[in-house]
Amino acid sequence: MENKVYLLGAGPGDEGLLTVKGLDCIKNADVIVYDNLVNENLLSNAKDSVEKIYVGKKINQHTLQQEEINKLLVQKAKEGKNVVRLKGGDPFVFGRGGEEALELKKENIPFEIVPGISSSIAALAYAGIPITHRAVSTSFHVITGHEDPTKEEESVDYQALAQLKGTLVFLMGLNNLPKIRSQLLKYGKSPDTPAAVISKGTTADQRVAVGTLDNIEQKLDGITYPAIIVVGDVINLRESLNWFEKRPLFGRKILVTRARHQASALAEKIEKAGGKAVEFPTIEIQPNDDENQLKQMFDSLNDYQWLIFTSVNGVEIFFDKLKSFDKDIRDIGQAKLCAIGEATKQALEKYYLKVEFTPQEYVAEALIEGLKERIKPADKVLIPRAEVARELLPEQLKEMGAQVDVVSLYRTVLPDKSVEELKTILAEVDTICFASSSTVTNFIQILGRDNLHLLNNIEIACIGPITLDTAKENGLMSAKMAKEYTIDGLVSLLTEK
Repeated sequence: MENKVYLLGAGPGDEGLLTVKGLDCIKNADVIVYDNLVNENLLSNAKDSVEKIYVGKKINQHTLQQEEINKLLVQKAKEGKNVVRLKGGDPFVFGRGGEEALELKKENIPFEIVPGISSSIAALAYAGIPITHRAVSTSFHVITGHEDPTKEEESVDYQALAQLKGTLVFLMGLNNLPKIRSQLLKYGKSPDTPAAVISKGTTADQRVAVGTLDNIEQKLDGITYPAIIVVGDVINLRESLNWFEKRPLFGRKILVTRARHQASALAEKIEKAGGKAVEFPTIEIQPNDDENQLKQMFDSLNDYQWLIFTSVNGVEIFFDKLKSFDKDIRDIGQAKLCAIGEATKQALEKYYLKVEFTPQEYVAEALIEGLKERIKPADKVLIPRAEVARELLPEQLKEMGAQVDVVSLYRTVLPDKSVEELKTILAEVDTICFASSSTVTNFIQILGRDNLHLLNNIEIACIGPITLDTAKENGLMSAKMAKEYTIDGLVSLLTEK
């Protein structure tokens, strides 16, 4: 990718609406200069070495003034950096992208415009309001609701707008709603004309107020910035076309406590179902760095008849370490593989390995029952697992006559999290998800038993019986358990009426 400045539209809020070209720009950027309206999840696609510069652009709260942003883009470009100027919506739709492009042109700096989906289109679509409909409105008009305050006179011609039959969309106009409404009425728009205000469109926090020009100001409960104003008969179609807010988890805020590298899978499923996932990892995974112990394990892999994996973490760390010792899957030999659950099985299958046995119920008890007819006396069994885990599995296998070696591949540790941060999050969420006993134990340790009352109105969802038992042992008596002990099962529990 040629070194230049890319003026990139990030879209309206839903990170999935970023264009393919936009994603490529982010992945290759040396510097990303981004606004308040950008979904920060997009930044996770950048390379580790990227320089991220936040320039604000909240209403009346600019971290940098526009002139300073222009200079920053020029400076970074002259350093030979590949620069992405990441802006909400589309850079040329009231985004001041034109000013930035002109400054770059003046400095002879190569630039490229990468369009983004404008909220004037997307927010309406997510609110179930088609911006045009051949039987209702055959044109639309996008107007700034926040003109340049330095201009001597405004350029919005409300008299002309009031006569138009198409859909009117005002961006950044929430503060000016009283003026917009009164001016349209003054110049002849009917008080009964449908009006809507869409707040935080395309996100899990989306709120929509619907009324008429006569009463829309009285309908703004829960409406905050950023917001857009819509005027026109197409709003009447919302009752039939409102799809986004009818998803099963819409309006729900759900705390995800898994380790950060694993949280995204659950978070993505929650958000696809319409909820907002709030990540607060209560465990961190630390691989075992005891080289002697690991070398001994890998050197003797051919001695084992069975390798039993009890977690996805165990699979991933096992094969990472295997590679670090200059070995590969051929060194596993003839050992049969066993996985405690479907996710662990799938993790093994990514290495093109056949899994001999996975129990239908994803707990150690079911695993043991299934192995009774498979493991022979004197079979050597290796269990690479977490440092702290239930001893039921190795103990029962030994009673069956197997020779069992347990190797600690990793430990789960308490992350550096503050109780104050957790309290703030708990004030916002309605549900907490626990995907392991250790997430429960550490959550309670961070929160403190004196603060358990903060959970009184919060639902507790657990992935399986062991996690549920741990939750109840820690006083979370209202906790519920997924019917299927998987991430999909956990999401199904959340969507139950």
